[in-house]
Amino acid sequence: MRSVEAQLLHRPPGLTAGEIVRHLTAVQAQDMPSAQLAFRARSATLTRADVEAAVQTREIVRTWGPRGTLHLVHADDLPWIHALTSSATNATRRLAEEGVTGDDLLALIDRALAGQGPLTKADLEERLAGRARGQGVVHLVALAAHHGLAVLGPSHAGKPTYVHTADWLGTPVTPEPDRERALKELAVRYRHAHHPAAPEDLAAWSGLPLGQARAAWAMNAAPAPVPRTEPFLRLAPAFDEYLMGWRDRTPNLAAEHARKVFPGGGVLRPVVLVDGLIEGVWTRKGTRASVEPFGELPEGALDAEIADVHRFLSAETGA
Repeated sequence: MRSVEAQLLHRPPGLTAGEIVRHLTAVQAQDMPSAQLAFRARSATLTRADVEAAVQTREIVRTWGPRGTLHLVHADDLPWIHALTSSATNATRRLAEEGVTGDDLLALIDRALAGQGPLTKADLEERLAGRARGQGVVHLVALAAHHGLAVLGPSHAGKPTYVHTADWLGTPVTPEPDRERALKELAVRYRHAHHPAAPEDLAAWSGLPLGQARAAWAMNAAPAPVPRTEPFLRLAPAFDEYLMGWRDRTPNLAAEHARKVFPGGGVLRPVVLVDGLIEGVWTRKGTRASVEPFGELPEGALDAEIADVHRFLSAETGA
């Protein structure tokens, strides 16, 4: 079974949002409400406002990371993570599919973003004057991100924003030039947050070729096993690192329940963790959580978790 302690799901006291991100290496964030709930699962005291403040102060940054997926990354880690995970292949392919063509695409998005601060997709469409629309705009930003020129800014009225890296962080992201150093750092971070694991898990999580993952793995000794904590129950959000961090999810999820968690179409439902095993799924409506258990759950612990989800969500909405 995976270590809930390595994943900080035992909620060690005193951790900031930035410290949680640095420990996990990256927090998957294609859906920001789910990403914010990942912090709640790992802290009894952090609020949504704390997570948003870490974004506003540029301590954590939303950008394309492992597997080319949007993640929250600590600003200090951007150079070495960018060196290992950045690729223009998908952005270039998707731009062609969207009919966004030309030899000036990087210069085009660079000019559109520079000096403007965070812009919504609609703002960018207007500035691009017809050269790109809809998802074509997003893939242009992804192309700029590959060159260290763009990241995502804070959400505006629930919509993502995009911002020039030099405007947001003071300088473009410059990839770490020493690839061996970057690989070693990746393996150290991954192995401390994912225990037990293997090079195949690191490759699946990072998107690196298996040979590079094995080379990185060999640079580091295995971390000492983390001691077990008291029994616990936790409501983890969709796309939580506890589900996404390994190649194989069967040690945590019984086969007869797999379709309830992964119904298809790229959907991954929020889950109920009991002592590290997936024992149910849950949904939320507004600030309220509703649980669909796979069997009997400890009622007192479940009630406390549901109340804490409400606490976390209502603090932001003022409910």
